[in-house]
Amino acid sequence: MARVIILASVILISVYVTEQAYFLEKDFIDNINEQATTWKAGVNFDPNTPKERILRLLGSRGVQIPHKVNYNRYKNDDDADNYQEIPRKFDARKKWIRCKTIGEVRDQGNCGSGWALSTSSAFADRLCVATNADFNQLLSAEEITFCCHMCGSGCYGGYPIRAWKRFKKHGLVTGGNYKSGEGCEPYRVPPCPYDEDGNNTCSGQPMESNHRCTRMCYGDQDLDFDNDHRYTRDHYYLTYRGIQKDVINYGPIEASFDVYDDFPSYKSGIYVKSENASYLGGHSVKLIGWGEEYGVLYWLMVNSWNVDWGDKGLFKIRRGTNECGVDNSTTGGVPAT
Repeated sequence: MARVIILASVILISVYVTEQAYFLEKDFIDNINEQATTWKAGVNFDPNTPKERILRLLGSRGVQIPHKVNYNRYKNDDDADNYQEIPRKFDARKKWIRCKTIGEVRDQGNCGSGWALSTSSAFADRLCVATNADFNQLLSAEEITFCCHMCGSGCYGGYPIRAWKRFKKHGLVTGGNYKSGEGCEPYRVPPCPYDEDGNNTCSGQPMESNHRCTRMCYGDQDLDFDNDHRYTRDHYYLTYRGIQKDVINYGPIEASFDVYDDFPSYKSGIYVKSENASYLGGHSVKLIGWGEEYGVLYWLMVNSWNVDWGDKGLFKIRRGTNECGVDNSTTGGVPAT
């Protein structure tokens, strides 16, 4: 009897692991496009992709947290002294055109490290802004993902605000993309591009195991690990009213939001959750601007699912209505220069 129960359990677990992502099928995508009025859905992932593969990409534990902690930089947003004219449309790539990292689309691979890539990328952008482009390279997503144990669980998710807190206390070394050899500690999780036959290279691969924290420069070995760290002078949540002012003054920030089963198929336009969409998990991206199209306000975001996804790796999401919790789930920090 015990053997029967164990065998049944193994079968159930196997079925769960290999459950196909129904929301990637053509009929599901067609149904989205029949309902959506502000955005278009399309094929970003193979329809045979297991649901677990999509869930691996989600790992932010920072959605709606500010409601619980009442902690933000701009406590006096309504004060006249803090008034600043905000443009109707803004793109950080255009304001700081020399900062090449702002528009760079990362690839987190088979790892739920979006929380680490978004924060480390925004920190790098802000360093470029603060130094007038003297600093113009990526910071290490590898170090923050696998060395900040208080931040969360590496590839299994983390808290963006705790990443910024670590930048203030312990700093962060430089580090480029996978096998780039750039910076002190380049990202060691393999990317998930499509091969020449249109197959995702991560299909069928297990989730990346958490790496051992490395405290030495294995990329550019001429760098000294201890002297390569950059720091922020603070870390904070932002109120909705403070987001635009902060981005204009300091550069891109991190933004978390709830992901529903229609979002993985986003292709263009301003994302608004479909009426009957089902929740999948939390995700973290980089906010680089905003604007308005056909009367709908939006945030401009850089995702970390490589350039094959969405609108060349970017997407727009409705702002002003707390769409999927995004308006109330942003974090940042000012570089110490």
